[in-house]
Amino acid sequence: MDMTGDGGMKETHGGAMLLTSSIIAALGSFLFGFDTAVISGTTEALRDVYSLSDNLLGFTVSSALFGTLFGALLVGRPSDWWGRRPVLTVLASFYLVSAVGCAYAWNWHALLLFRWIGGIAVGGASVVSPVYITEIAPARRRGLLVAVSQLNIVVGILMAYLSNYLVAYLLGPEHPAVWRWMFGVEAAPAAVFLVASILIPESPRWLMKKGNRAAAEEVLTRFGHEDPRREVDEIEQSLTSERIGGHQSLLHRKYLKPLLLAGMIAAFNQLDGINAVIYYTADIFRMAGADKAGALMQSVIIGLTNLVMTVFAMVLIDRVGRKALLLAGSVTFILSHGLAAWVFHTHAQGWIVIVAMMGIVGSHAYSQGAVVWVCINELLPNAIRASGSAAACFLIWLLCIGVSWAFPVMARNSGAPAFAFFAVMMLVQFVLVLKYLPETKGVSLEQLQKRLGVGQ
Repeated sequence: MDMTGDGGMKETHGGAMLLTSSIIAALGSFLFGFDTAVISGTTEALRDVYSLSDNLLGFTVSSALFGTLFGALLVGRPSDWWGRRPVLTVLASFYLVSAVGCAYAWNWHALLLFRWIGGIAVGGASVVSPVYITEIAPARRRGLLVAVSQLNIVVGILMAYLSNYLVAYLLGPEHPAVWRWMFGVEAAPAAVFLVASILIPESPRWLMKKGNRAAAEEVLTRFGHEDPRREVDEIEQSLTSERIGGHQSLLHRKYLKPLLLAGMIAAFNQLDGINAVIYYTADIFRMAGADKAGALMQSVIIGLTNLVMTVFAMVLIDRVGRKALLLAGSVTFILSHGLAAWVFHTHAQGWIVIVAMMGIVGSHAYSQGAVVWVCINELLPNAIRASGSAAACFLIWLLCIGVSWAFPVMARNSGAPAFAFFAVMMLVQFVLVLKYLPETKGVSLEQLQKRLGVGQ
């Protein structure tokens, strides 16, 4: 027994450092959410300023997503070569350049360029932020801490909606520069992220991959892990087994099962329709009869729903598990998308529209949104976590492009077919998750890969 209290003090200090480092890394996710949602308040102005058709508006909204493909696909290798921390710093600088560039964009092509640069940061952060947090967190707190990344995405989305509303309120919704200020606000949190990312320790599992056992054990100790030496031994054992037989491809047969499971979670993360709502929230409410100011205010309500349900999920994720949240979410998704399809088929207006959108966003927040980054990084083995997560995120953003580009065209006359399609996809998710997805809560990363038949 520790009669001096030093052990408790060290654990408290380690827990505080662990939470602080997780929050700093998750600033990449905050900006991910902010950058994703901020354009929803600018779509009408962009349509007028650049004389955009429905198709070109969809392309403009999707322009950042082409950057996310690039960022998600290419960030894995640099993250393995240079470390998680330096890559987070580079991504922060990309966010800053994008925010300033969009605010001062001199023509449509310049706007597309700077949105693309921001997309690189979003795609990279969607990989590296959850990977870093997964690798520093003890098994008993991993779900909660990785969910901090999702919470920051949600807070970023809410702050984008609130920022758009306040900018429009202060300048007036018809002010010619209002959309520029909406984009420019992002520069402030980007600058904070740039400075803070320099201060966090490197991932202990990355340090072990580079053969730096002493530094890895020191970082685990600083983060308050119960038995750093034993954990380092487990990491070393898993990495040693991965190295037997020399370099092996990401597509090696033994990685097929975890990759397919991670890909399944990634695909349904977009096929649940969340980004059709996030990117076009204000447009959806205008389609349902709200005026410009009212649509922006209703977007804030959606952002608050997202935040509340994400916090709810953080309380549950390490208690009921990832699989249970995905199954429950599938059911509420089906009901919510069904209601949305009925709303647009019958041209209903008023509170029922808000209920349908709150149902969709809330379902995503407590299920897919909270689980996706946790599950992907838990399922992937140590040796391929960065590259495998990059591949899964590439799939997410590829599908996101399809959803965000196609939605305004599909919804030109009615959004009913789109929401009906998403409901069917959630039925398919329920069946596949129930049959194939293992529960991962409370299990060490090294034990998980053994259960999946990797590194035995």
